Amino acid sequence: MCVGLVRISDLDVTTDVSVIYHGWFEVLRTGTFPMDDVTWQYPPGAALVMLAPGLLPWSYLTSFLVLTGVFDALAMLLLVRAGIRGRRRYAGAWLWVVAVPMLGPTVYCRYDLIVTAVAIAGLLAVGRRSRLGGALLGIGGLLKVWPLLAVLGTARGRRTRRVWTTAAATAAGVGFLVAAAMNGAFRFLTFQRDRGVEVESLAALPIHWARLAGHWEGKVALNYGSVEFLGPWVHSIAQVSVAATVLGFGWLLVWRLRAQVWQPATPYDAALAALLVFTVTSRVISPQYLVWLIGLAAVCLTARGTTQRPVAVLILLASGLTVMEFPVMFGPVTLSTPSGVAVLTARNLLLLGAALLSCGRLWRSTRQYEEAEEEEWEPSEPQTRVGDPFEAETVAYSVRPGIAFEQQFLDHLDRDDRSPHR
Repeated sequence: MCVGLVRISDLDVTTDVSVIYHGWFEVLRTGTFPMDDVTWQYPPGAALVMLAPGLLPWSYLTSFLVLTGVFDALAMLLLVRAGIRGRRRYAGAWLWVVAVPMLGPTVYCRYDLIVTAVAIAGLLAVGRRSRLGGALLGIGGLLKVWPLLAVLGTARGRRTRRVWTTAAATAAGVGFLVAAAMNGAFRFLTFQRDRGVEVESLAALPIHWARLAGHWEGKVALNYGSVEFLGPWVHSIAQVSVAATVLGFGWLLVWRLRAQVWQPATPYDAALAALLVFTVTSRVISPQYLVWLIGLAAVCLTARGTTQRPVAVLILLASGLTVMEFPVMFGPVTLSTPSGVAVLTARNLLLLGAALLSCGRLWRSTRQYEEAEEEEWEPSEPQTRVGDPFEAETVAYSVRPGIAFEQQFLDHLDRDDRSPHR
């Protein structure tokens, strides 16, 4: 965390906490959500995170950084513990230790790290204590929705029913309590329909390229809490993004229906694949989204037989480019200069490649396992066992000719012993 908090640009990312989060805190403590603030884009559980720093004795900014530091350490300890259970597989913990600080101070000045720690705890618990895992993922869903994607990979049967029902009951129950205690809990849902295309998203790349070539005449503006493109093509691109999200989750449904065998790592691999689909098809890719991917990739690396190791490498590379595009080169990115567009294009293509690779390896892992099972248990061709020198007995298993000859010799001696002595 100390490495991640080093200031690396002139852009002060701590103002999101000291100004925006603190402003929400002042409203939330009165018993109402910021209903007139369109930058409030979060589920009702996020209010608990915004209010938590008020319980600590320091300033709001310091208290928030202490909380993120605690959850950072908690996530690392959970990954180390999972690695010990997995016969000293510490790759997941190392990925977390290296990649999270690589994102720079931004990751510690957003509450996404806290959400990711809760999702890591829930996903790791699903395999051993399904109800606890479901409850944690339900709480994570109330904080920022995406942790609920982690339930997609649970194996069909009793475990899935327990995880899904517990997650749904927890999210509904806690959400109801928060909504009953505070006004405007679900007002944020009305703030989404007029959003543009965020400048860092994959969907924004065509506009960046057209703008670089001088063929786009829109504008860049702060809209709904993020820097977005507004103007020609934006509405159509936003609709394509929504359609791509629907198609992506349709593919995940097809995979779930056709998958035959779940390996121990399959729930983790499926959770990462689903999150990558959600990320690359979204109209918004904020820098802190990478900590979501790092967290689930780290969980995958704790499991034996995971198919996502190459995907984790791509996510690590994308994290290095993310800190370059924000905050180091955010000015060139928003201006669509050649250097800014190049860095953003490289980062987003890495994420797209990671999503395609993740989904492909997830699909092949279940299908290959099934085919291997069929080949392993296929009966061998009938072979001939040597019995009488002038006859052959057909059997469904092979016997070495030498053993057959020895058995024939012993049978001959046994017949001689049973014959009367002359």
